[in-house]
Amino acid sequence: MRRCYYSNTINTFLSQSNEFILGVLSGLNEFDLTLEQRGAWLAEIIIMKQVLGELGLNGHIIFEYTIPRLGKRVDVILLIQGIVFTIEFKVGSSDFLVNDKEQVWDYALDLKNFHEESRDLVIVPILVATEARADDCSLGLPIYCIYNDNVFNPLFSNRPTLLPIIRQILEKEHCNKEIDAHEWIISRYSPTPTIIQAASSLYMNHSVEEITKHEADLTSCTNTILEIIKTSKENRQKSICFVTGVPGAGKTLVGLDVAIKQEKGDLAVYLSGNGPLVEVLTEALARDKVNKERAAGQRCTKTEAERQVSRFIQIIHRYRDNMLNKLKTPIEGNRIEIDPNKVSRASDKSAAEVENVAIFDEAQRMWDMRHLSGWLSRRKGIADFPMSEGEFLIWSLDQHKEWATIVCLVGGGQEINSGEGGIGLWIKALNDSFPDWQVYISDRLTDKEYAEGNVASLLADNRNVHIHPDLHLAVSQRSYRAETLSLFVHQLLDLNIEAARATYNDIREKYPIVLTRDLDKAKEWLRDHARGSERFGMLVSSKAFRLKPLAIDIRAKAEIVPWFLNPITDIRSSLFLEDVATEFDIQGLELDWTCLVWDGDFRYDPKHNTWQHFNFRSDRWQNINAAEGRAYQLNAYRVLLTRARQGMVICIPEGNLNDATRLPAFYDPTYEFFQELGLEEI
Repeated sequence: MRRCYYSNTINTFLSQSNEFILGVLSGLNEFDLTLEQRGAWLAEIIIMKQVLGELGLNGHIIFEYTIPRLGKRVDVILLIQGIVFTIEFKVGSSDFLVNDKEQVWDYALDLKNFHEESRDLVIVPILVATEARADDCSLGLPIYCIYNDNVFNPLFSNRPTLLPIIRQILEKEHCNKEIDAHEWIISRYSPTPTIIQAASSLYMNHSVEEITKHEADLTSCTNTILEIIKTSKENRQKSICFVTGVPGAGKTLVGLDVAIKQEKGDLAVYLSGNGPLVEVLTEALARDKVNKERAAGQRCTKTEAERQVSRFIQIIHRYRDNMLNKLKTPIEGNRIEIDPNKVSRASDKSAAEVENVAIFDEAQRMWDMRHLSGWLSRRKGIADFPMSEGEFLIWSLDQHKEWATIVCLVGGGQEINSGEGGIGLWIKALNDSFPDWQVYISDRLTDKEYAEGNVASLLADNRNVHIHPDLHLAVSQRSYRAETLSLFVHQLLDLNIEAARATYNDIREKYPIVLTRDLDKAKEWLRDHARGSERFGMLVSSKAFRLKPLAIDIRAKAEIVPWFLNPITDIRSSLFLEDVATEFDIQGLELDWTCLVWDGDFRYDPKHNTWQHFNFRSDRWQNINAAEGRAYQLNAYRVLLTRARQGMVICIPEGNLNDATRLPAFYDPTYEFFQELGLEEI
């Protein structure tokens, strides 16, 4: 995508004919030029000539400037006296719609956060509904920024008030900073998109380099995987590579990038056992595809779009069940085999699925043999299944006669459910059953977050291990305001209080984390901090059973697709602040701002400087004694504490002396622990 369609000094713009400027815009237009678009551009040219002619100042004007992360273009950018005006026109409109307000605000926020030449500049978004009533415009009203980041609240203008509004800003803001227009236009744009935005951009044929901030890390990782795939194919080998990374580092993005790039060659499939992630991504990509096709004048139904998306992104159980349907049953001799009567005889490749490359997201969450065997016996009538889920998936790809590659995306310390065996099960399967497979790991897979630090010993006797540092993603992209957030959460959960306090002091200016005991205050804080189309919502632990007095009932499951994607007018939306998401709903996804409501299931014990773990049963809290159960709960809070991109509020209720299940003693020490870390109280 070109950075802009038209760019010139204000003086040159004023001297050129309307027809010439319109011709430049039309010549670079990527779509069929409609009469409506032509008329809108002509109106914008005429209005801007009138405004700038009377303003009489030097500067630069840009039409149709690209905002890569949003996949859209700003109608007009003005660079005048060190100020960036982002102007969105609604020619012929008499109303200032909420979506239009969010759109122009998003443009300004994206430039401030991700456009390097704009980070130290004043940015003023203006929405122009050319036929709006003067009483609805911002002229004469207070003009302000919510934060100290020099991004103004959107201003509203009609045709006559645009000039005086711009004058009002220039008189208010005395900026002496000169803007080099050429440098501003070609400035590096380094965003950190949400996984939904990133997936949409990749699917619409953008590259990682265009849509993400730490593209060097992600590109190196992607290229390493693609080279492993190429080597495996050329040498007719079977290979598996493990991609590790801190929470929010972009593992899922790498997996999607590999899957989409492989679509142009050998088939690949992106698989996840995370149902909410697959549901949300599939819906988001399908919506985007429908909108894109319709904008181009093509007919595309939602069903068609979903079918195309599901070619390369699938829930892992569907893939697994396809292979299960090919097995001989009942299973005998502790060995699984393909039933020749259940596969086509037309091809010797039919025993395997069509894809030679399979990307498994959140590979640490694969079931162990006991859980998979029990589930298959109960649900599928397949008794005595002899493999873990990871081993069966390797076996499935091993059915390819020539070559295959598995990419495992591994989150450290993020096993959150019973039966999730972690990375150790994969390695054990490779050692015991697939000794000829080539194994590619990062130099960080041996850290204690993975298989309790036992990876090195598990792989000690495996001669096919290759170490590639590029297979580890060390920097969080999710929290672009605080890339060390994951370190802070790690220290917090390890109860390394001094280190956590020091890390928080480093990030607090850019990434606010505040504390309250009042849920209404927490909700108000979220609403006050979100701007444009930024999303916010409430998170709780799946064991938070005693939040019902706060109107939070975890047994009332949120509808996760509308929760993540729908607007504030939908009561199912996260923005409505009624339904909550648990660690199972939000793992792999994120919001801009979150409220984590903390229940008595996970408590700080100051006497022993440790965490206490509880389940709620019937009418009382009961200790979780099993080490595995405590680890799952700790990881659940690790997930919940790392879902916000820009900041969060932690709400810890006060409890109730008259309720034995919500005594203040269950909550006060945890609140005081966060006070000790230095979190601001609201």
